[in-house]
Amino acid sequence: MSVLVVDASVVIKWLVPEIHALAAGRLLEAGAELIAPDLLFAEVANTMWKKARRGELTSEIAQELVDDLPRIAVQTFPCRDLASEAHAVAIATGRSVYDSMYLALAIRLDTRLVTADERLVNAIRATPMLASHIRFVAEM
Repeated sequence: MSVLVVDASVVIKWLVPEIHALAAGRLLEAGAELIAPDLLFAEVANTMWKKARRGELTSEIAQELVDDLPRIAVQTFPCRDLASEAHAVAIATGRSVYDSMYLALAIRLDTRLVTADERLVNAIRATPMLASHIRFVAEM
């Protein structure tokens, strides 16, 4: 079984209908082991909060989605164990340490990060030694 790292932009598409939600859903059916830094929960919860504040979701629905997060089909890895590597990736790429947590995990596991963040994909693909570690969700 293959292992893929997924970020919050993918998981959010499992929870609410957005562009590329079908592609994100196919990851759940593909049979790969999905893993993410435990930062994932904070990022998804924050996005649900933003969606409720903007009126895209009711606060009740947003809360239900956040309450269901522990049951998503993603194993987590502690951020504390990735902090140094993520910081080095952030320095090398100019991306945030938050984004770099996911990429650092993909590098450590010698796999790919799957993301729906096109800007992140473009930035990482511009760094040849890291380009093989990232995939845009619609390409899966």
